[in-house]
Amino acid sequence: MKKHLITACLYTLITAVGLGLVYPAVITGISKLAFRDNADGQLIRYNGKLIGSRIIGQPFTGPGYFHSRPSAAGLGYDASASSGSNLAPTNKALPDRVAASVAKEKDGADVPVDLVTTSGSGLDPDISPETAFYQVDRVAKERHLSPETVRSLVQRFITPRQFGLLGEPRVNVLQLNLALHQIVR
Repeated sequence: MKKHLITACLYTLITAVGLGLVYPAVITGISKLAFRDNADGQLIRYNGKLIGSRIIGQPFTGPGYFHSRPSAAGLGYDASASSGSNLAPTNKALPDRVAASVAKEKDGADVPVDLVTTSGSGLDPDISPETAFYQVDRVAKERHLSPETVRSLVQRFITPRQFGLLGEPRVNVLQLNLALHQIVR
């Protein structure tokens, strides 16, 4: 019995170390060699300073920037609390929140739905091209740029469907705002 107990404990220890430490370290090392940008979280640096990630949304609320989708994650864009709002259409809090977002974003035309509704994770870094084009006039006016200049910038940052059929065309808000920031007036 003692021999079996020692054998079981050794196998447990070997398995825990092998599968809990060695295997993840090897796979992480391989991924960093083969897919460096993806393995590090697709981080974006500007002038040597970390400013965000291509795959995690962040708030942009100033009138001179393209706005992201609203976030329901924690206190907003909190990656440790990723989730949607889980509010049912019958919950009064949902239409109230959407109405407040519409009032804040309203710019004459109908507000695109992804500018006033949260994504499933609450961390979506992308908006639809329609939502980006909706914001062009406001951003151009605030930045003292022509709408055509800003519209062409949006056009450059549209990512098409993957393989031509998966997902929807999208615009990464952080990358678009970074490019906008780099335009010399």
